[in-house]
Amino acid sequence: MRFALLLAAASAASLSLAGPAAAHPHVWVKSKAVILYDTSGRVAGIRHGWTFDEAYSAYAVQGFPTGPDGKLAPEKMAELAKINVESLADQGFFTSAKANGQKVGFGEAVNYKTSFENNVLTLTFDLPLSSPAKADRAFTLEVYDPTFFVEFAIAAGDDAVQLEGAPKGCALNVTRPKPQDPAQTPSVSESFFNALSAASQYGAQFASRVLVACP
Repeated sequence: MRFALLLAAASAASLSLAGPAAAHPHVWVKSKAVILYDTSGRVAGIRHGWTFDEAYSAYAVQGFPTGPDGKLAPEKMAELAKINVESLADQGFFTSAKANGQKVGFGEAVNYKTSFENNVLTLTFDLPLSSPAKADRAFTLEVYDPTFFVEFAIAAGDDAVQLEGAPKGCALNVTRPKPQDPAQTPSVSESFFNALSAASQYGAQFASRVLVACP
């Protein structure tokens, strides 16, 4: 349940942060995404790939047994993936999307797995829309934690966001927020984090934004 504790609503409170703290995240995620289209040209889902920072990665797999090949036990990694997606479902998978300006819903995550390479943990899963959505004008995607306890940032590189099966002529644009200046980061107390809830949108201001425009 380690991942669930960190990504649950009011996770900062559950971890009992003590003393003054800066208004900054405590878990960092580099994200990748593939926007999936069906044969009718509708958006059908998102394939997420989230790579966690080394400190959290080490915590998440602490005590996991390894096999003769030195790799973490597959059954433990499968269990961790299951815990991940079950916890994330309660948070809406930290995913917000609109098709032609209308917010879309999501179904249950599928094809989920975790891997551990180069000292970092990566979670991948497919997140289908509740029903395929027509997005012949625009599709927007944001991934963020409303409380900003976890920072999601789209990974560097042109392959960080991709389209699969999109209609011909669709153009992809990724907008990343400006890096925070630590000197300008306000100092706040534990009560600040405890007061934040999943209903707040504090973290939205730090979210990267994906826009797919189709002709």
